[in-house]
Amino acid sequence: MERTEERIKEQVRERYTAAVTGGDSCCGTKTSCCGTEAKLPEGRVVSAAGYTQEQLISLPADAIANSFGCGNPVAFAGVLAGETVVDIGSGAGIDCLLAGQKVGRDGRVIGIDMTPVMIEKARKNARNAGLSNVEFRLGDAENMPVENGVADWIVSNCVINLSPNKLRVFQEAHRVLKPGGKLSISDIVVEHMPWPLSRSAALHCACIAGAISESKYLEAMRQAGFQDARVTERIYYDRDEVFGLIEGAKLFGHRFLSGFYRYLVDHYVAGKIWSARIVATKGATG
Repeated sequence: MERTEERIKEQVRERYTAAVTGGDSCCGTKTSCCGTEAKLPEGRVVSAAGYTQEQLISLPADAIANSFGCGNPVAFAGVLAGETVVDIGSGAGIDCLLAGQKVGRDGRVIGIDMTPVMIEKARKNARNAGLSNVEFRLGDAENMPVENGVADWIVSNCVINLSPNKLRVFQEAHRVLKPGGKLSISDIVVEHMPWPLSRSAALHCACIAGAISESKYLEAMRQAGFQDARVTERIYYDRDEVFGLIEGAKLFGHRFLSGFYRYLVDHYVAGKIWSARIVATKGATG
């Protein structure tokens, strides 16, 4: 059956609701899409692609435990005090809280997420972090509930790959940014995805099947009006890490299909999927 855009969004919403209420990540395991781990002082193992121990210690444990990203987009963004930051797909709020610390009392952070339970968690985490300059709005990345030209920065962490209409997301990001505003993204890209895997709803929710090539990603940003769109860093996933993502999506649980999926990963996916750090700028004239 053809998967419509609305059905894809509903499947993603259901999967992430289950992730935060059932303890699994977007990949179906305790590991995030980034596949890397760090430990808090109390010994909890958490996803932390690029997050420093100092950053993690400063945040509520729930914001960390429910972080499903593939990077730290705020870390390599030049966010300054007094600026406005919008986070596309803010989840439980980890990147918004870090941005809130950077922009200070005179700044503003707006997190957008389409999953109600994530919004609830994020608002609680902001309260626990004592950050009154951070707010969260329920909404769609393809139709953001944010007024025109208000953001100095837009950040996003392993979310845009989930969208069935990425060009529309970038058009919305361009609308929301001020002239001269900047985009800072961590996301999954893939050089090639075999058809049987690309049609998997479970793999879409695990940040794989919905990923597109780096060239298509950058081209969509340029079509939306962004300038100087480029990749600043790549973190490649090896065979075992890709297997971990797919095992988390429970595709290997079927005895008859397991060998087939493993063959596809070995020959067509391993070494061809990575987390990219991507930046771009909105022109000064808008």
